Amino acid sequence: MSSIPRPSPPLLFFVVDDTMATRILLASALLSVSALLCATAFSPVSSHVGRTVPLRLVSTSPADADTKSPTNEISQSYDSIVVGGGPAGLLSAIMIAQRDSKQKVAVFDRLPAPPSPTDEKVWQQTDRYYLIGLGHRGQRALDRFGVWDEVEAVSAPVVGRKDWQPGAKADEGVERLAADKPTTTQVLPRDKLVGVLYKHIMDNYADQVELHYEYQVTPTSFGDEADDSAATGVTLSVSKCSTVDETSTTPNPEAECEVDTYQTVTGNFLIGADGAARGIANAMEANDSERRSKQSALQRLFGGVKPFKVKRFEDDNKRVYKTVPVKVPSDWRFDLNYSARSKGNRITFEALPADDQGTYCALLLMKEDDELAQPNSDPKQLHQFFDEEFQQFGPLITDETLALVAEKPSSNLPAFRYAGPRINEGGATVLLGDAIHTVKPYFGLGANTALEDVSVLADSLEETSTLKDGVRAFSDKRAGEANALVTISRNMDRPGKLGTAAFIIPLILDGMFHKLAPRLFAPNMFAMFQKTGTSFRYMQARKRFDRIAQLSILGSIFYGMFSAAKSLVSVIAKKIGVVQLLF
Repeated sequence: MSSIPRPSPPLLFFVVDDTMATRILLASALLSVSALLCATAFSPVSSHVGRTVPLRLVSTSPADADTKSPTNEISQSYDSIVVGGGPAGLLSAIMIAQRDSKQKVAVFDRLPAPPSPTDEKVWQQTDRYYLIGLGHRGQRALDRFGVWDEVEAVSAPVVGRKDWQPGAKADEGVERLAADKPTTTQVLPRDKLVGVLYKHIMDNYADQVELHYEYQVTPTSFGDEADDSAATGVTLSVSKCSTVDETSTTPNPEAECEVDTYQTVTGNFLIGADGAARGIANAMEANDSERRSKQSALQRLFGGVKPFKVKRFEDDNKRVYKTVPVKVPSDWRFDLNYSARSKGNRITFEALPADDQGTYCALLLMKEDDELAQPNSDPKQLHQFFDEEFQQFGPLITDETLALVAEKPSSNLPAFRYAGPRINEGGATVLLGDAIHTVKPYFGLGANTALEDVSVLADSLEETSTLKDGVRAFSDKRAGEANALVTISRNMDRPGKLGTAAFIIPLILDGMFHKLAPRLFAPNMFAMFQKTGTSFRYMQARKRFDRIAQLSILGSIFYGMFSAAKSLVSVIAKKIGVVQLLF
């Protein structure tokens, strides 16, 4: 059994889904927004995405007062261990508990337990959470494991969007309803979704699933992982963590973990669902690198085990954001995504409903060097900017709110990353969710795909007779999907001429050719995102076929036009007696 060095506790941040307003609007009437960051809008202690910063929202209790409390006792061994107490991690625990009522499951997370999903005092703090939009992928996964009704009950529907082009007046917004979408996007705070799953576990599986919050988990051994034939279990060290007081003004506080004092825990099955922090993934990468460094070139080439790496892309189109709570008037629709762009696409304003009462959470998306993106920027300039560019929203935001927005620092979007070409270690460890596919929060893909991963893992375990076969089957199914998802998303985020070539031109071509020959050419990528049962690898392959066919047809047309023009010039030249042609 090979050992793994104990890395220092990784920085934790969680990726959610958002909208890329500028390019969606350039694409005309496409899909409605699927999610929106709205994290720590006025809290000076955060500059990361989602639950990066371990803030405990003020609540009377974690989950409802009438539910059981999670145990604080940590056993020495479990049948299954889930690292990561976010949506994908908790849904994984529910899935395992439903598969086998005798399974003993533990979930570990560095952050505090989530607040109750029904505690209105918490969810009125729109500056302290962010929103995610659940589309068909996420809804189907939640429904499969019997929790969708509970989630839907605390969500707000988004049936379309209303856009204002740069320079448009307040009454010139264009409303577009997504009448052809098979699934209505449901929006809720990410922490509220976690709270629903938490409560569901405590109500239904408290005797089977242990929830341990504020603990750091580090793998010390993945078992005999020299090849994929083994499934001998994993060994972990578990350290207690504590969070910085939520009134702290530290720019980037983290959970402080007692890494020198830890408890050893073993498990037969390990699921790494700890988001973009990738604590398990980082350990797997280090372990794989160490193992391969001891192999010869022939062993690495023909050893039979695929390498494991995290592909990290440099962010060549960096954007930052600030969040703004908004209360829309009673005569506005409460089920639309409101969007506007300033002149020159300097700043994009995006807002999604936090509830069905007109409470919205908006973000200002801008370049990191913009003067309004800086902390302690001039509130008068921000006020003037809203008066000039966002006339329809300026009256909805108080001077006090604008002053707080100007004061706080901007937050960063995550960079694109994916893990592969395998996402398992031996026969007992798998990764899923943002640990294998981190995308910028556009198009509602990240959180929804993470929940879908859990459903695919359930399929893989059901279709095979042993755990190690199920682990390998899941890796084969989802490693390629992670690659395709991140590649597609990144192509839609390229800057300048790269963005035009990789995103805008293909979008125009898809619109033209699908309209002319819908049976031959697939719709644009946005429309394909909305199709149920369509994999990202299929989308990628189909778009490659479409592009080759489109360019071939256009090339033939241009060649025919060139040949016809050449022939015409030749005829004319002969008529007028010109002997030598330019062709």
